[in-house]
Amino acid sequence: MTIAYDKIFKNALIFTPNGLEKGDIAVKNGKIFALGDFFPGQAQETVDCAGLTILPGIIDTQVHFREPGLEHKEDLHTGSAAAVAGGVTAVFEMPNTNPSTSSKAAFEDKITRAQGRMYCDHAFYIGATTDNIDDLPELERLPGCAGVKIFIGSSTGNLLVADDANLEKIFSKAKRRIAVHAEDEYRLIERKPLAEKSGDPAFHPEWRDEESAFLATRRVVNLAKKTGAKIHILHISTKQETEFLLDYKDFISAEVLVNHLTLAAPDCYEQFGTLAQMNPPIRDATHREALWRGVREGLFDAIATDHAPHSFEEKQKPYPQSPSGIVGAETFVPIMLEHVRAGRLSLARLVDATCAAPARLFGLRGKGRIAVGYDADFTIVDLKKTFVIRGDELHSKTKHTPYEGLSVTGKPVMTVVRGGFAMRDGELAEKPFGQPLRFDV
Repeated sequence: MTIAYDKIFKNALIFTPNGLEKGDIAVKNGKIFALGDFFPGQAQETVDCAGLTILPGIIDTQVHFREPGLEHKEDLHTGSAAAVAGGVTAVFEMPNTNPSTSSKAAFEDKITRAQGRMYCDHAFYIGATTDNIDDLPELERLPGCAGVKIFIGSSTGNLLVADDANLEKIFSKAKRRIAVHAEDEYRLIERKPLAEKSGDPAFHPEWRDEESAFLATRRVVNLAKKTGAKIHILHISTKQETEFLLDYKDFISAEVLVNHLTLAAPDCYEQFGTLAQMNPPIRDATHREALWRGVREGLFDAIATDHAPHSFEEKQKPYPQSPSGIVGAETFVPIMLEHVRAGRLSLARLVDATCAAPARLFGLRGKGRIAVGYDADFTIVDLKKTFVIRGDELHSKTKHTPYEGLSVTGKPVMTVVRGGFAMRDGELAEKPFGQPLRFDV
């Protein structure tokens, strides 16, 4: 029998554009060559996936891997190891590093650093500043660029564009999708003394309150209407924003995080203190339920992690000197599969928000679905496998998590990137082989 394929993934339940179908996938030269029923002898390697479900490769559109300059927290190698260990095949990495990824030289340096060190495929955002506005049309078209990122409220790092005049200039210049961290800097400054007086991380959602988020989101929408910019609002966290965006979905895309869908105040702060501190904050269950309605009704286009590691020593600083951010790339898929098991969303909705939507919104080539001609990116999961999340087992440099001890059902067992095993049965590839993502620009 002629060997026609590199690999056959056999006997799986496969999530294709038609839905879940029983069958095999034939892979050749890193791409999906055919779907159907094949004989083992037709490939150099046959992977028996009986009892497993093959999803399109999960894409995490918001991670912070901290390199360059902050490698004690994370780096491109360890962050990508955590991603593929958790079933993620591609990431969009954020620009608030040191120096920030806001120039051509800094961007190309990051691409070079990633080569041979990142396990998953990857793209990097260009950070918008008041100094690089005129350069954005060139910068956003660099190979491997996911688009433009703006912080209109301060968070980790020094990237910040708070005023409407410069935001309007950026919105007018950039032609690709602009990802926005929407918290109102002026209100944050005004309210910070209240946080300093409290000294309690449970005050975090009071300092960075719902109005801080809502003010910023309204400003972003108004400027997008004025300029025609393509805007993607990151980590929506409030009921007010969710209800407001209902009227603007014809030109605004939005994202919600696994953390805001899973944790709730005040319990998370009582149990984990500053380890549950992030921007925007974890809020109470009323906001969480509004976010879930947005997921179920399709208001939110994407679900991501905002993987944002800090050392344990940094997180133990007195609030509010403690930095904001939660590690999450490795726990993303298992926690979302637990939500699927619990009936909070369907498997189809999860695939749409973590595979199809990133490809559609950002113009990704060859990603986001299991179809002939697409890259052979697969997140292969055992939907019946139950395990307990343990921080000391994470591949990130950060070993602390507010999900410590959480029992979840649904475990990634293989992470396949362009036909190669980035992770198989818990073991990472001997050598990382991630490549820059390709975009329609």
